[in-house]
Amino acid sequence: MDSNYKKDRKKVKVSVYHYFNWKIAITIFLVLFIAGALVPPFIIWNVFLIFKGDLPSPEELENYTPPLITTIYSDDGEVLEKFAGQQRIWVPLEKMSPYLIDALLASEDQNYYRHWGVDIWGITRAMMENIRARTIVQGGSTITQQLARTLFLSRKQTYMRKVKEALTAIKLERKYSKQEILELYLNQNYMGKGAHGVQAAALSYFGKDIDSLNIEEAALLAGVLKAPYRYSPANNPELGLKRRNIVIESMRREGKISREVADSIKQIPIKMVTSQTVVGKAPYFTEFIRQYLANKYGDQFVYQSGVSVYTTLDWSLQEKADSIFSQRIAILQRWIEKIHHDDDPDFTEMILDTVTGESIRVYKKLQGAMLATEPGTGYIKVMIGGRDFQESEFNRAVQAIRQPGSAFKPFVYTAAIDNGYRPIDKIDDTPLVLEMEDGKVWRPHNYDNTYKGPTTLRDALKQSRNLVAIKLIQKVTPKQVIYYARRMGIRTQMSPYPSLAIGSCGVTMLDLVTAYSVFPNGGVRVDPVWITRIVDRHGKVIEENKPNRSEVLSAATAYVMTDMLQSVIDAGTGVSARYAGFDRPCGGKTGTTNDYTDAWFIGFTKQLCCAVRVGFDDMTSIGQDQTGAKTALPIWVGFMLEAHKDYVYREFDIPPNVVYATVCKESGLLSTTRCPDTIKEIFVKGTEPTSYCNLSHRRETTPTRRIEPEKPQKTAEDDQDPSIFKEKKKESERKIRF
Repeated sequence: MDSNYKKDRKKVKVSVYHYFNWKIAITIFLVLFIAGALVPPFIIWNVFLIFKGDLPSPEELENYTPPLITTIYSDDGEVLEKFAGQQRIWVPLEKMSPYLIDALLASEDQNYYRHWGVDIWGITRAMMENIRARTIVQGGSTITQQLARTLFLSRKQTYMRKVKEALTAIKLERKYSKQEILELYLNQNYMGKGAHGVQAAALSYFGKDIDSLNIEEAALLAGVLKAPYRYSPANNPELGLKRRNIVIESMRREGKISREVADSIKQIPIKMVTSQTVVGKAPYFTEFIRQYLANKYGDQFVYQSGVSVYTTLDWSLQEKADSIFSQRIAILQRWIEKIHHDDDPDFTEMILDTVTGESIRVYKKLQGAMLATEPGTGYIKVMIGGRDFQESEFNRAVQAIRQPGSAFKPFVYTAAIDNGYRPIDKIDDTPLVLEMEDGKVWRPHNYDNTYKGPTTLRDALKQSRNLVAIKLIQKVTPKQVIYYARRMGIRTQMSPYPSLAIGSCGVTMLDLVTAYSVFPNGGVRVDPVWITRIVDRHGKVIEENKPNRSEVLSAATAYVMTDMLQSVIDAGTGVSARYAGFDRPCGGKTGTTNDYTDAWFIGFTKQLCCAVRVGFDDMTSIGQDQTGAKTALPIWVGFMLEAHKDYVYREFDIPPNVVYATVCKESGLLSTTRCPDTIKEIFVKGTEPTSYCNLSHRRETTPTRRIEPEKPQKTAEDDQDPSIFKEKKKESERKIRF
């Protein structure tokens, strides 16, 4: 009985125990369920209130814009330069490779489209893996959390930062869609090799756009995202390969690729481009653009705004100009080094050898500049500011102020023509002595130290006679010449002295080209333009520039001057352009300063106005007889020959208020059958002669017309080089030797 009682009691005890275990289990479950439903939101809300002041505001989330690359484009669509604090090119999500999206989600956030910023199951799984491995092998951060950390938080590993990271991720998920968060994440992160964002990384690593990536390339970039300094194949090829294959395996587990494909891809070695797309074209021009943007909008705009800047420069013309300019300067440099000893103090200088640390003597570098614009629009098409931007960033096309020499004379003649003088009018080319304000005596002379007596304005300009120009400026007054030069575009300081006639003032090349463009423009000055428009990252135009035109001369005066400047090239100091084969209607002027320190040529057609200057920065003489015709003109004509291959043949527009008349060169009156030397001359209407020549000439002859260019006279300011240009050479041999 006792035994049966004990057995029955034992059964009851067990039954009660199981009954209470079941009740307890139900109770615990209900408590936990209620706690799970009510406590976490309560905790999260209180945690949010605690850290609210340290979290980014809604305005920060809404207004965040990552720094982007500012891109400079040429007029013909070439990328000239990119400016960036961070190398980043924004790409919409829909234009990214789907392989990249699959690789990223498979390796970093499998539940991306199912969580709300924080993945509880992912955190739990990572904790279990870390406990099992007894070290940290997995992280529980979602893509949204990683984005929150990158944008607004530090990378310092603390529990406080993790809490802020989770709360910020929740705010991001409430503010943006999954697609927007993913797009921001992929465009934001640093990817190694100086690239920010996947597009810049794709170009940097593979030389292709992000939408062209294959599976192994996409997996590599997804792997680099985790730790760019560690997994970039540029830094650690073996670790980069290992990480890529881990991503490939993750894609296989998630069903994005088959096992066969995964195994095959793992055997493919990493292939990266060895060189990137060449940028930094036309460096003097792009630096000029950068300075303009920085002065107007600030440095942050240049390096972070991601704008597209569309410029006027023609890259195809720039390439031709670069080649011709560098070849000719190199020839001149070799000639200088050949005729001067390597210890000549005038043509050499001491520099520090960065390898040995010792001072060594080297030849000075001959410098120069070149600038070409469209006369009708003012668009800068070519800009060369020196022979090597890496050696010297000083832009001699826009920053250097140098004396133009005889290249300033057209402004003297313009003032005269506009005030009633005519190309046929004569001034005595005879010696002149002037007493200056300081009591000193100035005895100007012609280049060849000869004097021709009474000389027409046309011949004086054509042959660049200094004495005629000085006497002419005295007649029209220096102040009047300054007035015209200012109106035409010269902005630098000009002093009202007779020496202004032969270029004693300083000018910039940009001003000189602007002023010369007035002639082919029919008296209209067009201000230079270097940017047509600037477009922001959203496609909004924030700056647009149109040609700004001002009528500064009468069309008749401009055309008469154009015709006179054509004489310079047809039969004057610039005739070597014709010998070289340049047969387009054009005008221009040579310029040579004292002691041959600077050599100029500025010339124009209807399509282009181009200036070239050659000279040492420290005013060292280039060399005896190194005139504008010998040093600058060959560069000009070489470029113009190449440039005009793509231009149609165009004459200068003749305005209605100019007239032609055949006149006697001796008297300047209408010619008769008795006049031995006649010329067809151009006049502003109302200034042409109306009476016939009444001089008694030694012999009677039939009136003649000057149709072909006159034979050039060797007594001009800019003497021609007989070793290059021979009058009796065949036409095929008449070219400049570069």
